Amino acid sequence: MAMQDVENAGNVKRQLAKLFETSLRLTVPDEQDIEPLVAACAGNFGDYQCNNAMSTWAKIKGKGTQYRGPPAVGQAIMSNLPQSDMIESCSVAGPGFVNVILSSSWIAKSIQSMLVHGIETWAPKLSVSKAVVDFSSPNIAKEMHVGHLRSTIIGDTLANMLEFSNVEVLRRNHVGDWGTQFGMLIEFLFEENPNWDQEEAAAIGDLQAFYKKSKLRFDSDPDFKFRAQKAVVKLQSGEAKYRQAWQQICETSRREFDGVYQRLKVKLEEKGESFYNPYIPQVMEELSHLGLIEESENAKVIHLEGFNIPLIVVKSDGGYNYASTDLTAIWYRLNVEKAEWMVYVTDVGQQQHFDMVFSAARRAGWLPADSSLYPKVSHVGFGLVLGEDGKRFRTRSSEVVRLVDLLDEAKNRSKAALVERGKAAEWTEEELDQTAEAIGYGAVKYADLKNNRLTNYVFNFDQMLSDKGNTAVYLLYAHARIASIIRKSGKDIEELKRTGSLALNHPDERALGLHLLHFAEIVEEACTNLLPNVLCEFLYNVSENFTKFYSNCQVVGSDDETSRLLLCEATAVVMRKCFSLLGITPVYKI
Repeated sequence: MAMQDVENAGNVKRQLAKLFETSLRLTVPDEQDIEPLVAACAGNFGDYQCNNAMSTWAKIKGKGTQYRGPPAVGQAIMSNLPQSDMIESCSVAGPGFVNVILSSSWIAKSIQSMLVHGIETWAPKLSVSKAVVDFSSPNIAKEMHVGHLRSTIIGDTLANMLEFSNVEVLRRNHVGDWGTQFGMLIEFLFEENPNWDQEEAAAIGDLQAFYKKSKLRFDSDPDFKFRAQKAVVKLQSGEAKYRQAWQQICETSRREFDGVYQRLKVKLEEKGESFYNPYIPQVMEELSHLGLIEESENAKVIHLEGFNIPLIVVKSDGGYNYASTDLTAIWYRLNVEKAEWMVYVTDVGQQQHFDMVFSAARRAGWLPADSSLYPKVSHVGFGLVLGEDGKRFRTRSSEVVRLVDLLDEAKNRSKAALVERGKAAEWTEEELDQTAEAIGYGAVKYADLKNNRLTNYVFNFDQMLSDKGNTAVYLLYAHARIASIIRKSGKDIEELKRTGSLALNHPDERALGLHLLHFAEIVEEACTNLLPNVLCEFLYNVSENFTKFYSNCQVVGSDDETSRLLLCEATAVVMRKCFSLLGITPVYKI
């Protein structure tokens, strides 16, 4: 295998781009800055296509070129392609499109190599080595609701894809654990339970109810409000009693958050607002020294080009705000953690805030003016979760839906469906529980991730737990069916990987094999554009391609049994990796 193939093993698009890059240098030697434009084909002309002819013609036209239009340029690009085992044939269509048909034996060898050496050999190679993914980020003393579900699920998937691509990922939970609301909560804790420091968790009880009562008191009792404001000052100045009460409130919240994270199997490292607080003064001083900060109505602001309002970084009362914390977090992540890419996963409503914070960081010279260069920052916005009435998803009493209740209901519904299908009699209680959990939680995650994150989506248990259409249940069942085919063959699949060989002679075998080979470039696209739905669409299409193959190609007992079992295993391996990246646990029995 050539060196470029080793570097880009599994990534067909990149391997073809290398070949076309060589061809373009020979075709137009005076134009050294032409990047190969290679894409997978959707039509019947070929498997991949190089689309450089028209843009190349536009560059060389009138420069005394030997070519007489884009089709001639396309012909030359095709003729100058180096010999390669991966290409079966090429043709030129229309205004110079070079269509490539891959060698079926090369596709088969590539898949067999992946089976022997592992799916990691198909991991994308990104031009970044360390990233921060800032996601979930609930507020202390408030319930995690369905909006946090989106941030948690999307952020976890982005972190998984980056980690698979050999990027070191700092998974950051930027919890709201600092600010004026803590004066209110601490003062209410002191009043409600004088023995708060001895009773720990019991002193607060239901945190959501505790928050609501303290807020009601704060809004209706001026004396309490005054004491609460003084409590903020005492907390921020580090008075021991107030710090201890604050820590107790934070710990109570963390226990509730952990219930969600454990169900979702999501790992995060908390670095909340309070973590950055000690660094804010020096960061504000640096921005002031750079001449960015100006006084405006007793507040300190940064004026930014393209925005009709300034970014307030110090409030008129001298307090800090989200902007001061977020700017400090960028400074810390760049200078202390040495991150090259910072990804922020929040709802689209925070887009302008982050645009302004990022713009201020560019003005400070912390980030390059060209936002495509590293180190860089990206805001990953997402839409609302809606109820079936088309309004923001809430309970019947207009409360925001608790995330723990939502996840538990998904699992319970999934379990009830399995029991209805007679699985309680066939499986152990542990198998039933684990499968219900995998399907229930997987269904909730996939229903979110399969949509373009910028759009709103309707939360509907019946749809997401359906075993038909583009759902996690359908995909998990498809994977279980493949596992069942391999089990029923009675063959040792590990032995077959070593001794058997894969051939793609039937058109449906080839179509499935070719689609599996798109995996690396799909993960790269989903990573680069921060769009998990791209991976979901690929996974669904894998399942559809497999169904067509299995309908038309007998596996067990056929003359091609070994080859087709290897293709089944390759499909299962790719599906499992997709599930892993999406944070979904595969099932092996249905």
